[in-house]
Amino acid sequence: MNISPTNTSVFIVGCGTMGSGIAQVAAVAGSQVTLFDAFDGAAQKANDRIAHFLQRDIEKERISADAAKETLARLHIAASLEEAANADVVIEAIRERLEDKQELFKKLDSITKPETLLLSNTSMISITHIAESTFHPERVAGCHFFNPVPRMALVEIISGEKTSKSTFDAASALVTSWGKTAIPAPDTPGFIVNRALLMLLNEAAFLVEEGNAPKDVDEAMRLGCNFPMGPLELMDLVGVDVTLDCQVALWEQYNRLPKYAPCGLLQRMIDDGKLGRKSGEGFYSYEG
Repeated sequence: MNISPTNTSVFIVGCGTMGSGIAQVAAVAGSQVTLFDAFDGAAQKANDRIAHFLQRDIEKERISADAAKETLARLHIAASLEEAANADVVIEAIRERLEDKQELFKKLDSITKPETLLLSNTSMISITHIAESTFHPERVAGCHFFNPVPRMALVEIISGEKTSKSTFDAASALVTSWGKTAIPAPDTPGFIVNRALLMLLNEAAFLVEEGNAPKDVDEAMRLGCNFPMGPLELMDLVGVDVTLDCQVALWEQYNRLPKYAPCGLLQRMIDDGKLGRKSGEGFYSYEG
């Protein structure tokens, strides 16, 4: 497949934070991007979110007003999943549930052209297991972006057991053409970054559970490790609920080994509605 931003049509399934971020990056680079979400109005909200961030980029002189207008013109909203039929690339960015992803990829396998790349933005789940639901697992690969997508340079590219070299190479070339750095990652739970990062986040939550102030933990990690953001601040940004979903997935995929067990504080915070920035409170308060 000849990969370049301007000759590639991209269909995004799932229009939350990650899906909209990927769509923004692809459209800025010149790809034609179609947004689809099973929830009514979600794709339009993603389109509006992208417009908001592009306006901020104009104000910060990162892009011109004309470039932002051209980017928005490359965004389209699909009424149904069947509109993926003519896409060159489909990128899935739905919630981290294996059964949901398998059901989606089974449908995509029957809808799309034989040469269409089927890529999952999963941060935790085995590409081999996702691809098992398709008749053509050779065209399925992992394409793990990081939040916030427009600012983060890395994309992990993951091959399943039956992913072809041409699929892997095409996925790597695609994200590189969007200005990202593609790094191959093993098809093991958490891949590279999340396997290490989730352990760090979990230990930070344990420190708070044991009585340490969140601001002290974060400041220590920023100053002692030269991190731009503390681990508790990061969980608030990503979402405490999203973090726990990933922690549980890692724990279960490693056969519930005690060292991967999620900190109980995270579930108690979720039960209290403390999801992080999106709810106004997490480890910190964001009211106002």
